[in-house]
Amino acid sequence: MNAPRDLNRKPTGLERIRAAFQAANRAGRAALMPYFTLGYPDAAASLEVIAAIAGAGADLIELGVPFSDPLADGPTIQRSTQAALEQGMTVRGCLELTARLRERGVSQALLLMGYANPMLAYGVELYAADAARAGADGLIIPDLPLEEAAQAQAACLANGLALVYLLSPASPPERIAAAAGATSGFLYLVSLNGVTGARSRLPEGLEGFVARARAAARTPVAVGFGISTPEQAAQVGRLADGVIVGSALIDSVSRSAQPARAAAEFVGNMLSALSPQPPGKGAGERSFVGEN
Repeated sequence: MNAPRDLNRKPTGLERIRAAFQAANRAGRAALMPYFTLGYPDAAASLEVIAAIAGAGADLIELGVPFSDPLADGPTIQRSTQAALEQGMTVRGCLELTARLRERGVSQALLLMGYANPMLAYGVELYAADAARAGADGLIIPDLPLEEAAQAQAACLANGLALVYLLSPASPPERIAAAAGATSGFLYLVSLNGVTGARSRLPEGLEGFVARARAAARTPVAVGFGISTPEQAAQVGRLADGVIVGSALIDSVSRSAQPARAAAEFVGNMLSALSPQPPGKGAGERSFVGEN
């Protein structure tokens, strides 16, 4: 006899992330995961933009934690993080904004994307505990090597958070296997060897890279870096379970006198591109890799 379900229990971060990918899969498309920098152009405006992203239907949201040396990020995200830091944004401030998003009713899976130094300065265990308490579902730490991640992994596990690992196209088979085995929530594929930023076209070899990662993965695979147009998102969405878009969204918001409206329109256009064709033109449930 099955144990009774606790209907009052809140889902863990891993469960919320898994549910987001599964819901997009049932809709016949890849999940859309926009990235936006917390505190850009200021704290209040970033709350409005992220709430608009959620309201427009994003499946998951990547929340950027500003850092003074964002080595994986290109000019657009560097400018946004520098502006946020100049406005006084801190790690604690980012956690407070995350909690305020939950208070506003944002229900999507939220992943904090930040670098290792601020986390280490804050305290790894405390950071994971406070992130979970604020309503985050997972951490993405691009400069944390797999070989040095045991403490963060244990802290995330203790607090029901995903710890997402990244792979680049240069990753050898053994590295792909190791990251695929260690990641939780999803496996983050960096589409190119370089920093974030909008590109005019997708890199050659992306299809093969995604296929190699899929062969090793026990979770969904999501692709980010360099995706800037709805057409590119649609191309990536045919290969992967998730599409991550950051720089192009921030550029769109930065150019607009109505940032929240611009963000909602951007997300809407991306979701339209990812949505399946009408019946008879390829609609239906996708092939999907689920987490064991």
